[in-house]
Order: sequence, then C-alpha cells, then structure tokens
Amino acid sequence: EVDGERSSIKTKHPFLTDPAVRQALSLLVDRASVQEQIYGRTALTTANFLNAPAPFVSKNNRWEFNVDKANQILEAAGWKKGADGIRAKDGKKLKMVYQTSINAPRQKTQAIVKQACAKAGIEIEIKSVVASVFFSSDPANLDTYPHFSTDLQMYTVTETMPDPQDFMLQFTPWEIASKENKWQGRNITRWQSEEYGKLHKAAEAEVDPVKRAALFIQMNDMVIKNVVVIPVAWRPRVSAISNKLKVAQSGWDSDFWQLPFWHKEA
Repeated sequence: EVDGERSSIKTKHPFLTDPAVRQALSLLVDRASVQEQIYGRTALTTANFLNAPAPFVSKNNRWEFNVDKANQILEAAGWKKGADGIRAKDGKKLKMVYQTSINAPRQKTQAIVKQACAKAGIEIEIKSVVASVFFSSDPANLDTYPHFSTDLQMYTVTETMPDPQDFMLQFTPWEIASKENKWQGRNITRWQSEEYGKLHKAAEAEVDPVKRAALFIQMNDMVIKNVVVIPVAWRPRVSAISNKLKVAQSGWDSDFWQLPFWHKEA
C-alpha cells in the first residue's frame, strides 16, 4: 500500500516481478484439462490473448503444461523448497491468493491450477467472490477485479469488434486502473510498458492493413512473452437456431443481426 492505495503502480509485487515465477506459472496451467473437463466444445485452448480475426493472430506462441520444467525454472532462479514444501527466496515464500467470481467452471479451473502449483512448491489460496461484487464498479470495494488486490485473478474478457484497437487498450500505460481514476482504467494488470503504448498508437495511425496487423501481433507477443497474462481458453459464444431458418450470420454482431431478413425454408 502506498499513499493509501493498495496495488499502487509506485510499488512492486514481492515475487511476480521475477520472470522465472511468471514463466513457471504459465507452465502450471493445464489448459487441456480445463478445455476437456470443463468447457468441452465451447472452448479452445490458446497461447494468445488476441485470437481473432485471423490476420491479427500470432503464430509465434505455443502453450505448454509441464510441472517438471516449472520446477527446474524455479530451482535455477533460486526459489528453494523448504521443509513445508513451499519454495522461498530472500525470505519471501511463493504463497499466492488466486481470486475469481463465484461460477462453477471457474472454481473448477482454480482447483486444476492449485493442484499443479502444489507440485511445483507454490501454495495457492483460492478466493471466490460473488459476481455482483467482483464485477462491481464501486471504487470503495477492494474485492472488485479492477482493484486486483490479490496475487492472481481470473475472468473473461470479450472481444466484440472485428478490429482489435479497443480490445488491446487493456495493456496501455494510460489505461492503468488506479485510485486516481476510481479504478475505471482498463489496464487491470497494471503492467507498464512505454514500448507497448507506442505500438498501440502506431497501429491507430497505420493505414496499411498488413503493417497494422503486424503491430497487433507484436503487441500480443509482448504480453505473452512477458507473461503479463496467461490465456487459458478462447471461448466463442455459442448460439443455437432452427435448421428451418435461413439466417445471415455474423460472429461480430448480435444473435439477431439482420433479423428483418430472416425467413423459413418453404
């Protein structure tokens, strides 16, 4: 806490500033189990934050679930297991609070991550917050996701537009959620990168579609390589419709897009 503000950008996290810890955490997320056991056909595993449209999707990243490799990375970085099985370094233990909203699939995902982390010497305390509180805009409520008062948290971000300019605002330095803006900033992670900000502004001004797509791929790769976020699953929204209806479909609009032109087969 700095000047009465928790998770202030004026301070640093005691161990998540270590790239080795972040890399290990990424290796400890069993995306395949989450997809197979929880979401099924309604989700796809992914290593990217930006997953559509196709021209903007990076081919440079691969996800991996590897407990042994996570252990090796932490060991090499000086995080040693104590008598209690929890890794520590410079008097700091790898004990983390992992929060999300109360939602059965999310609690199951938390359990999968906690189990894997335990095998790598990381203790996870699971915290579940009522959704109406977690997603509240109340600036005085420390349990909202923009406050991000825990070490880790999970939630879904939705890309509703075919152009990713607004979607990728989420990591720009001028969008950091803080006490000053009443926690309304979109950069919830509070990651600060002037380079990322320059890329985002460059994309806003770029008119060549190929060059512009390359800028977004570069932005995506920055947040993935730095483990700013750990993508778990890409979940396209699922809707059902009668096979007797003839409908003009679009993945980038509401279910009732062009409703006046719907018709039944004769």
